Amino acid sequence: MEFGSKKEKDMEQSNMSTFAEILETIAHAPIQKRAITNHGVLNEAYAYPKPSSFSRGMRIDLNGLTILLISGTASIDEHGQTVHVGDFRAQLRRTYDNITGLLASEGCTWHDIVRTTCYLRDIDRDYEVFNEERTRFFKEMGLDPLPASTGIQAHLCRPELLVEIEAIAMFRSERVVDSKE
Repeated sequence: MEFGSKKEKDMEQSNMSTFAEILETIAHAPIQKRAITNHGVLNEAYAYPKPSSFSRGMRIDLNGLTILLISGTASIDEHGQTVHVGDFRAQLRRTYDNITGLLASEGCTWHDIVRTTCYLRDIDRDYEVFNEERTRFFKEMGLDPLPASTGIQAHLCRPELLVEIEAIAMFRSERVVDSKE
């Protein structure tokens, strides 16, 4: 790149130096993280009769970009009880409602979800219903594009649970208003 004057060369060198300083700051900036929750829809796992050691999710702030890692979420109420035992559709809907509540507690929505991992107790029996309900829910939310997703058959932590979903959301932090419970 050629410049016509010493002033232009000096300006370009100054801009490159400033850019390098910005990159250096970003590379060494601390990563802020904290647990997320929404007691209006889910209690904490450590409050179960048989406590479990995990957070409902983690919020990671990276210089203006926020990532939410939502732990496996199921048809659990605000008291830690399984709800809709034996009803796959109702369990899936409660699971989506619980995730929606966790997202709302951090000022975001399903439009910020980039990935889900869906665990089904019996994928052969339940996948068709799962896909119908997921498609219906995503249409209700107006999602386009759809999140990346994987469906897996798994033994879940409670024998009465039929579905559990993990989610990852990403959004620009500056658009979010701090919401405290």
